[in-house]
Amino acid sequence: MRKISKATVKGIVNGRGSVVISDSAAAAIAKILESKASRIARYAVKRARQKKRGTVLEEDIESYRVRFGD
Repeated sequence: MRKISKATVKGIVNGRGSVVISDSAAAAIAKILESKASRIARYAVKRARQKKRGTVLEEDIESYRVRFGD
């Protein structure tokens, strides 16, 4: 699984205001995001296969959001 970098997380947080985020806090957020992305990807792949498609579409991701409220 591809990792979400601490630099990416820091960029997101730094874009929210004039605060600094520690490396450990960025790593913690990245871990949560990776877990969430993995769940969404598993669901989307399963749904695409059920629909007999070899491609995950935006509608598969949207279906996850609607079903699970995220």
